[in-house]
Amino acid sequence: MTDTVTSHKQPSQSASEISYNIESEVLERYQEGAREQQPSLCCPTEYEGNYLQILPEEIIAKDYGCGDPTRYVNEGETVVDLGSGAGKNCYILAQKVGATGKIIGVDFNDKMLSLARKYQAEIAAKVGYYNTEFVKGKIQDLKLSLDKVQAWLDKNPIHSVDDVAKYEVECDRIRLEETLIPDNSADVVISNCVLNLVRPQDKQQLFQEIYRVLKRGGRAIISDIVCDEYPTENILNAPELWSGCIAGAFREDNFLKMFEEAGFYGIEILKREETPWQVIDGVEFRSMTVRAYKGKEGECWERKQSVVYKGPWKQVQDDDGHIYCRGERMAVCDKTYQILTNPNGPYKKDIIPLPPYENIPLEEAEVFSCKSKAIRHPRETKGSEYNLTDTSNEVCCSPGECC
Repeated sequence: MTDTVTSHKQPSQSASEISYNIESEVLERYQEGAREQQPSLCCPTEYEGNYLQILPEEIIAKDYGCGDPTRYVNEGETVVDLGSGAGKNCYILAQKVGATGKIIGVDFNDKMLSLARKYQAEIAAKVGYYNTEFVKGKIQDLKLSLDKVQAWLDKNPIHSVDDVAKYEVECDRIRLEETLIPDNSADVVISNCVLNLVRPQDKQQLFQEIYRVLKRGGRAIISDIVCDEYPTENILNAPELWSGCIAGAFREDNFLKMFEEAGFYGIEILKREETPWQVIDGVEFRSMTVRAYKGKEGECWERKQSVVYKGPWKQVQDDDGHIYCRGERMAVCDKTYQILTNPNGPYKKDIIPLPPYENIPLEEAEVFSCKSKAIRHPRETKGSEYNLTDTSNEVCCSPGECC
């Protein structure tokens, strides 16, 4: 059957065929936004608590977003804010994480960075501690400090192709030896209506960078503009719609898949605005906030642990393909057990942990025999002479069925 609903198809125009420089359009629009308030760049957003009270009006007026990722951050955490702009989210978080936390804002717009840095001392005096830093970089390349690149260029201007090669070597050295945001260094990465501004060809790298800088068990909390269909070619050909957070919007299902493909687990829509922010060419654009966790890699060891999924669904499947049947004692490896029962993780409220009667030290554990579904006999958990997980009952463990 021929598909006649062409509005659901991805536009034929590729990112490389766009005839203007997306980065230049975005930079110019937000430089203007740092000079003078641009109401069209943001969605109406309610922020948690009274954290805005100590912020200068200039920061509130000239910071642009579509959600509130700050409400999901806790005391003592190290947070990286991608596309930190005038610093509103950073200064909210400075109050939330407290003196033991740290906030790093990343932006490549000098005027926005200057505006954010302008109030660092004033806000530090108000809260009683100094825990913010604003650095220049592209959010899809969090290893490269653009301030260090500029310092090198000031001393080594480019006049030839050979100079370009030297510049590229220096950039690689900076990434390796003077990394802007190191691997596994952040508890949380947030962003507020910025990921859609990145060039399409750089978006996969962007998600990989978010993953790289997070600690194991860390999480990304991203508010951004998504669309229900692919943007039309008319939208993609409008420079003002790229800088206006429209043309670069993720299709909402693909937004979640980008996290999954980067290796995240526990991916969850925290908030999705029912009413579209804008509708253009019949395509709805709205704000959505997503949370995703890092840390499902690793070996699977058998320590006789099991979990019970509470419901209400008859069965659910996790990001590693494990299936959990409502009310059943499901056998899991130690890695999965720790993920499912972590009090700060996404699954704890739905899972009853069943630790073994006798603890098996990790160094003595055998390799777990992974199956998508495996029922653990109660006597195994209770410490009787069961040596293996019982996965022989095909009636219980056949694909798509639960006991």
